[in-house]
Formats: sequence, structure tokens, C-alpha cells
Amino acid sequence: MAKANRKNWLRNKGSAAGSKVTFLELFFDLVFVFSISQLSHALAAHYTPLGAAEAALLTFAVWWVWIFTAWVTNWLDPEKMPVRGMLVVLMMLGLVLSASIPEAFGDKGLLFAGAHVAMQVGRSLFTTYAMTRVDRANTLNFVRITAWLAVAGAFWIGGGLVEHEARLIAWMVALAIEYAGPAAGFAVPGLGRSVPSDWDVSGAHMAERCALFVIICLGEAILVSGRTFSEMPISGLTSIVFVTGFVGTVAMWWLYFRFGHGRAAHRIEHEETPGALARQAFTYGHIPILAGIIVHAVAVEFMFSHPHETGDFGIAAAVLGGSGLFLVGNLWFKGATSGQMPLSHLAGLLLVVLLAFAAPFLEVYLLGILATLVLIIVAAWEYRSLSGTSAAPSLH
Repeated sequence: MAKANRKNWLRNKGSAAGSKVTFLELFFDLVFVFSISQLSHALAAHYTPLGAAEAALLTFAVWWVWIFTAWVTNWLDPEKMPVRGMLVVLMMLGLVLSASIPEAFGDKGLLFAGAHVAMQVGRSLFTTYAMTRVDRANTLNFVRITAWLAVAGAFWIGGGLVEHEARLIAWMVALAIEYAGPAAGFAVPGLGRSVPSDWDVSGAHMAERCALFVIICLGEAILVSGRTFSEMPISGLTSIVFVTGFVGTVAMWWLYFRFGHGRAAHRIEHEETPGALARQAFTYGHIPILAGIIVHAVAVEFMFSHPHETGDFGIAAAVLGGSGLFLVGNLWFKGATSGQMPLSHLAGLLLVVLLAFAAPFLEVYLLGILATLVLIIVAAWEYRSLSGTSAAPSLH
């Protein structure tokens, strides 16, 4: 029995500290500040249809590494020394992963793939071992997860060994396998599949972890605005662009945190099957939120560098895409955690679509102002509808 206790590296979810985010988890997230910065710079530097596809794939890969780690630390206690060691190793591998992002489709493809596979498979093997003799149901779950990640890993490594379109195709297959895993219950012949009741997560911990990641992404958007503004001569136009980028980021923060995050944390903590809700609202639902913030940061760079450009579909897509993707993500997230589609967000998406028709006739900085205004309108609408209420109406 003493030996089993020494091997119990799981959180004590019966205590208040059991769902608390630890300082080591915050330290681990610092690596992903670098990742988000690398992703936004890579997209801005290679802003073509192919470059956008590559940046999207890398964004999905980075998010999947992070969210899988968040799930694992929902069960494992970072205060236990072996778990700390695992997280530190993942940090080092994450730094390698982040550093290789700009050349992931060039000379550092195998380095990116190797770091990704080592993080995914290594973490899952560690968790499988940690669950042994402590939580047999989750031990079997992580055996299944490891199997799926190992199959995907073969395509990641294979892609790193080839070049150009072949690498993109191989990595798309790898990513499709990884993303299909949770939805398929990580079904493995002979081992069955996981069911939502297996995933007994701490909703408060999951909500806080994802909120902190959103803060990281918003912080990168702020840094882009500040860094670019500091490198440019002061003028009325650059000041307008700077304020527009800042206000847009603040509006995103408000939309996510004023009502969405708090209600989601309460709902998932009292959900009978929190694992199913966490998978829907956090694992998948946060992807467009992350993408929207990254695209918004790129759009701010374009607003500084091409303020008077008109008729450029690519730049207009970035300016409107940041707001649009963020609203889609919040619509998904809030709909999943409240059971109600916010009318304010649907109206905001409609306004973004209407702006797309006007985009060829508007200068980039004016389009940026209007895209930010859409976020402000949605935030004001939601605040007016929900302020002072304990539950959201069916449409707001």
C-alpha cells in the first residue's frame, strides 16, 4: 500500500487546491508565448494561400500539444516531483518546437516533427504509467491515446523526411488523425473506446487553463501593436492604427472574459459529464478563438505597413478574418457552455460578412476601424442583455 501511495501522482480533487493552476503550469505556458509569436510572424512573412495553410496547420499542431498537456495536468499533480520533471522536459521540447516554426516547411521540418511527436507520445506514455494501479479506467484510456498519437507520429516523422507538398499532405494526415481521436473516443481494436463518463475532469481547472492561454494570445497581439508602433515615425495615422489595434484586442478580452469564461467555469464544474463539455467547448471550441487572435495580430501589422491599400483581398481577409474567427469561436464556446446561441455574436458575424462586400472600396486602416467597431457593438449588445442577470436568455 505504501508503494502505491508513493506512485500516486494524481491531484487531490477533493480539496480546493486540487483544481488550482500551479506556478509550474504558468511557467510551462511561457514557451507558448514564443510559439504564438512565431506563428503570427510566420503568417505575416509568408502571407500567401500556401503560407496561410501552413500557418494554420502549425497553429493546430501547437494548440493540440498545449491542450493535451492541459488535460493531463488536470489529473496529474504538478506539485509531485516526477510530474514536475515531465513538464520541464516538455518545456524544453516545446522550445525546440517553437524555434523550428519559421522553417518547419523548410530545413527544420524533421526537428519540428520530432519535437511534436516526442511531446505527444512521451507525455501520454508518462501519464499511462502514472495512472497504473491508481486509476485503471484512465490507464486504459491513455493506452488508447498513445496508440492514436503513435500512428499520427509516423506521419509527422514521415512528413519531416520529405519536402514541399508531400510534407504538407503527410502532416495534414497526421493532424487529422490526432484531431479525430477525441471525437472517436480513441477507439482501438481490442481495447474498445473511451466514453464521456471516463473523463472526470476538474472543470474549474480546465476553464482557468484555457483562459490563461487566451491571455497569452491577447498579450502577443498587444506586443505586435506596441513593437510595430515603436519602430515607426509618429504620425496621426500610425496613432490611429495603434489605438485601433489596442481597442480591438481589449474588445476581444472583454467578449471572452466578461461573460463567457465565468459562465463556462460554473457550468462545467456542475456538469454530470464534464469531459464531454470540456472536449466540445475547450478542446475544439477554442481553436477559432486562438486563430482569430493570431490573425488579428497579423492584421494590425498590415494596417501599419499598408494603411492606404485598397482592393487587396488577402489583406482584407486578415483584417476581417481576425474579428470573424474570434466571433465564431466565442459563438461555439458560449453556445456549448450555455446551450444558447448568442444573437449578438450572430449579428456581429453578419456585419463582418457585409463589410467583406465593402472591403474592395475601403482603405485598410478604415476597414480595421470598422472591424474593431463590430467587436465593440457585439460586446455592448451582450453587456446590455446580460448585465445584472444570473443566466443568459435564450437569445441575447
